[in-house]
Amino acid sequence: MAHPEPPAAVEVHQPHPITVHPPAASVLPVQPHAVPAVASVALPDGRVVTGYAIVPTKPEPVAAKPPVSRTAVNVALGGVGFLAVCGGLVLLTSFIAALTAFITQLIILAAVCFGGWIAVQVFSASGHRGGTTVNIRKAVIKRNHFHG
Repeated sequence: MAHPEPPAAVEVHQPHPITVHPPAASVLPVQPHAVPAVASVALPDGRVVTGYAIVPTKPEPVAAKPPVSRTAVNVALGGVGFLAVCGGLVLLTSFIAALTAFITQLIILAAVCFGGWIAVQVFSASGHRGGTTVNIRKAVIKRNHFHG
């Protein structure tokens, strides 16, 4: 039987805090509208860290509120539309009233003309001798009996 091999020695690396700021000269600027350049930073202990330079993002500007709210504008536009409709309704009502008065006057004119025509026909017939003449005598009514 084979003997197991002793475990290998394990090395433990502890992180070292950086207390000295590295010089900023080794950072490359980022070109706008292009792929960012790779930057390398030399640490004081001799190690070199390489990566993309990060440009801090600016927050989106808050949209400025209009001086008048949208609700107030909508209410005002609704009022203007309502006034326009009311003006149209007043004109329509006036038109209907005028049309009604005109039709009424036409009916009255037709009645007067037709009545005048009938009157002319009736009164002109008395002078005309072509019709039937009926003579009515005076009758005496006594005790519910007709005596003619």
